[in-house]
Amino acid sequence: MKNAIRLATKSDMKSVYDLIVELAVFEKEPDAVEVTVDNLEEDGYGKHPKFTCFVAESNDEIVGAALVYKRYSTWKGEVLHLEDLIVKESMRGSGLGTVLLNEVVKHGAKMGVKRISWEVIDWNEPAIAFYEKKGANVMRDWDVVHLNENGIKNYLNNI
Repeated sequence: MKNAIRLATKSDMKSVYDLIVELAVFEKEPDAVEVTVDNLEEDGYGKHPKFTCFVAESNDEIVGAALVYKRYSTWKGEVLHLEDLIVKESMRGSGLGTVLLNEVVKHGAKMGVKRISWEVIDWNEPAIAFYEKKGANVMRDWDVVHLNENGIKNYLNNI
């Protein structure tokens, strides 16, 4: 079995999209994905790319992805945000998650960021254990706050 990690290309976005949908199903949100392959292609490979994506291949099939982008922390300065690290269910436990995370950390170090951050669902104990084993601090006393599209509209209608 030949495994490789590389920077994703525009032509990989259909496979990345399929992984995103698989993750949404795993996270019990099968209808939550609104992004399209066209969005991924434009947003990642248009005039002003909004993210960097790494893919994991096994036998020339994309079986994992890590999507990252720069953020700014008022406490730390420039940070790298790992939006998702996805490994196809059939490949979990194969070590691909580790090599994808290794690539993200190397990328962040090369950028000179002060922190790499991401979220993990509180019931995904295998992922939490994986991240903690790698030295990540899973901050269980923080809650993620989202204001979705309808929330934004409602908010603006009430100010």
